[in-house]
Amino acid sequence: MIYPAAQPVPEIEIKAPFIEKAGVRLIVRREDLNHPHISGNKYWKLKYNLLEAGKLGHHTVLTFGGAFSNHIAATAAACKAVGLKSIGVIRGEDADLNNPTLAQAVKNGMVIHRISRAKYKEKELPSFADEMSTLFGDFFLIPEGGTNNLAIQGASEMVSRIDTPFDYLALPVGTGGTMAGCIDCLRGRGQILGFSALKGNFLTEEIVALQQQYSLSAFGNWNMINHYHFGGYGKVKDDLIVFMKVFEDQYAIPLEPVYTGKMMFGLLEMIKNAYFRNGSVIYTIHTGGLQGRAGFRRILA
Repeated sequence: MIYPAAQPVPEIEIKAPFIEKAGVRLIVRREDLNHPHISGNKYWKLKYNLLEAGKLGHHTVLTFGGAFSNHIAATAAACKAVGLKSIGVIRGEDADLNNPTLAQAVKNGMVIHRISRAKYKEKELPSFADEMSTLFGDFFLIPEGGTNNLAIQGASEMVSRIDTPFDYLALPVGTGGTMAGCIDCLRGRGQILGFSALKGNFLTEEIVALQQQYSLSAFGNWNMINHYHFGGYGKVKDDLIVFMKVFEDQYAIPLEPVYTGKMMFGLLEMIKNAYFRNGSVIYTIHTGGLQGRAGFRRILA
């Protein structure tokens, strides 16, 4: 199996009077441009999962997600690219198969299996895997969001490609796999800031749990920023949308409101509030997910 090659990605420096006043530099790594269909951190989180599936002789991948999941969209596209079949177990029996995410996943060959939200909560039980095996036969299982040891390996490779020196590395966080890979790769270098897209403070515990589960080095040079979730996963508020439109007009970098929009909003506010020491270089990763904009097309128009 040959996994599609990642394209070289640009680094864009964001310049504004308030950034200059703060005495810092802000650089955006456009990982959203690393592949036309499997973009952002999903490209890296899927890479070693799909290579492992091929190595073990699997022909089908099964994974989980919501109706607008970046992970579902990317998995369908990646499996198509490497010649694997894909199955998406979708949260919600009423999930609209005609929404942009699921329609594209189906176009890329994914079989969609909708289940109730109550049933979805059982997805990590052995009995659930047995049930899926009865329905679909043999498959290689990738967890929700793609986070496992193979995804962490891919995220680490993504960060290893950064040549620009920095003091802070910022990224949005959903399941914690990409951030765990960043921590493991940097091995204590710089300060890593994860911007939680979810309401609550549990992602810090998730990172620690991943480090323990996969025997990763437990470096402490990281912090989870929990103040910019805008109400929780998938929640959208007017001030976030206004910010995104202004940001995109000024810098020609598209964002989406679930992950990257929240992170950039928080990062710029922290710069304005003098969070970063003078002379710092802040390096942030655009983790892609722009397919998710389609679900917000009306308010982003």
